[in-house]
Amino acid sequence: MTTSSFQSLEEAVSDEHFPEVDLALRCGRHVGRDDGTAYDYLVDALDHLEPFYRRFGCELMQRADGYFYLLPSGDRLGRRQLTAGEMLVGQTLALMYLDPATLQHGGMVERETLLQRLSGLLGTEALVRTLNPRRRKFDERIAAETVRTKVAEALRRLTDLGFIDSVDDAMLRLRPALMRFAEPVRDLSDRQAALERLVRSGEIVLGEAVERDDADEEDENDGSDGHGAEDDEEEADR
Repeated sequence: MTTSSFQSLEEAVSDEHFPEVDLALRCGRHVGRDDGTAYDYLVDALDHLEPFYRRFGCELMQRADGYFYLLPSGDRLGRRQLTAGEMLVGQTLALMYLDPATLQHGGMVERETLLQRLSGLLGTEALVRTLNPRRRKFDERIAAETVRTKVAEALRRLTDLGFIDSVDDAMLRLRPALMRFAEPVRDLSDRQAALERLVRSGEIVLGEAVERDDADEEDENDGSDGHGAEDDEEEADR
């Protein structure tokens, strides 16, 4: 057991950092070294908080890459699920995080570079269908707009969950928590190449088998993309 400045769980939860950190973890956020004293608090209080969260059916996970998160082992706190589009964007960002060029730029990448990488890996039509699976027809006129809108939505969610920081309208800062998207290839010698193969093949996986939120994805897209009954009838006639 590591040395902690807290002598008991009561002391740990009485600390000024606990309410904010606890709420962040329960909302699915990853707390990393970039979060400063919040991360330091978790390191210090870990021995007391691990059994505390276990009582709620969660494991408080600490990764050597430098971040913490809660992994539900039951349904008491619910599961924070990502759509296929969000996982695709997350895996591509993890791929960019592993790129030495990103490290040279302090973990900063341009949003346009992300869009180019996504299109280069999947092709525009496959990318649109992954980001908006309920759209039956591929329309080149609105493809670029669809990709930008869906990627922007995914980036907002990934920001909320602590995978990235949105610096401004043009730049993103990649955080170590993105390595959760590389879990399926963590033990391979060339993680970058292996992760790229996963993205290209459409094998969208987040570590520890986090489930896709297909129901929410359908609700989110149903009727919002201009694809209605008329289009369905047209498809059926083909």
